Amino acid sequence: MRNDKILYEDDVLNLPDLNERLAKYRKSKELQARSHQVIPGGSHTYAKGDDQYPELAPGFIARGLGCHAWDVDGNEYIEYGMGLRAVTLGHAYAPVNEAAYRQMQLGANYTRPAPIELECAEELLGLIKGADMAKFAKDGSTVTTAAIRLARAYTGRNMLALCADHPFFSYNDWFIATTPVKGGIPASTTDMTAYFRYNNIESVKAVFNKYPGQIACLILEPVKNDDPVDNFLGEVKRLCHENGALLIFDEMITGFRLDLGGGQRYYGVTPDLSTFGKGLANAFAVSALVGKREIMELGGIYHKHERVFLLSTTHGAETPSLAAALETMRIYQREDVIGHLKRQGEKLKKGLDQVIAAQGLQDYVKVLGKPCNLVYATRDANKKDSQLFRTLFMQEIIERGVLGPSLVVSYSHSDTDIDKTIEAFSGALPVYRQALEDGVEKYLYGRPVKSVYRKFN
Repeated sequence: MRNDKILYEDDVLNLPDLNERLAKYRKSKELQARSHQVIPGGSHTYAKGDDQYPELAPGFIARGLGCHAWDVDGNEYIEYGMGLRAVTLGHAYAPVNEAAYRQMQLGANYTRPAPIELECAEELLGLIKGADMAKFAKDGSTVTTAAIRLARAYTGRNMLALCADHPFFSYNDWFIATTPVKGGIPASTTDMTAYFRYNNIESVKAVFNKYPGQIACLILEPVKNDDPVDNFLGEVKRLCHENGALLIFDEMITGFRLDLGGGQRYYGVTPDLSTFGKGLANAFAVSALVGKREIMELGGIYHKHERVFLLSTTHGAETPSLAAALETMRIYQREDVIGHLKRQGEKLKKGLDQVIAAQGLQDYVKVLGKPCNLVYATRDANKKDSQLFRTLFMQEIIERGVLGPSLVVSYSHSDTDIDKTIEAFSGALPVYRQALEDGVEKYLYGRPVKSVYRKFN
């Protein structure tokens, strides 16, 4: 990409001066240079890394309130993505913070269990119908890995099958070995993994036919962008049980967004095990594995089977985060959070589709997904998915006050926020259209964003 001072010489679009844009991120750039000296990748989460954003973007966020965030240079944004979808209510949501603070005054971790561990488990199981027991941890990868271990122990089998259309299940070996980033993982790990496709029941049948009596479980999200068709989820469950395997739903995203009872209640299919996190505690660190008693109890102490070392983490039941989870779940039951997410997502998609059509860009920019979990696709002049155009588009909406790696709304996104977002898209789309004609290099500063899953940097 061009990296010179005359990059924004096109007067037709009235693009801001490059030096003016760079000056907006002075403190961020200083911190980025320092962070890469002490933190591998400059971030503790790959999805938040510098290579996932344009160079003309905030590098560090100083604070957030509701759906707004301010970077270290003082620039304000309407934020989407909301902490990798973990913030469902809003940043610094007062009732949740206050509940955590009250619990904090009593201590955060003890030598024996705290009553709030039981209270929080009962509250969660009251929402997730068909689940009898729960176990808490801190992140999604930990509980999905525990679910895999439990399924292997319960079935006495080692192989698993995962949905090839769903982008992430865990940072642990069993999943990362299926991506191009295989460094540090024994090659034999992939020998125990098979794949199927979402909404393709024949691919599920093929897995069981190819590995008869070997598959311990199938793991998938209840939905990503497109709804299941022809009772796909129900048929997957039937095939699992006919073949002696367990069904695992990863509800990290669908849980507390699509339905209060998760995608499993929304679609009426109860898995054997399921995992929750992200929105469970409005960004406080809580994740959960829930499931049927006869399976979950293998991780307990009152059975005569071989023991399963299921989950045993020092901070898994840290009490302030459980207090945040309790309050979050109660807010969901008192207020129509799910309905708000759906309404605001629908309003956002409708408005964005209109401004995209007004620019004649329907074949190049698309808004996809369920209203509560929207994403956008960016395509080049050949109508192929393009990281270059994604970078340019992010660069331009950021310039207009929208920090949007995705379009995931929260309970704090107001009608005004939605309208301003649509306005920002409307301002960015002419740049996109011109880049299709002139070449993206004329309008993009710096390198493009890259896939997290790449073998080399």
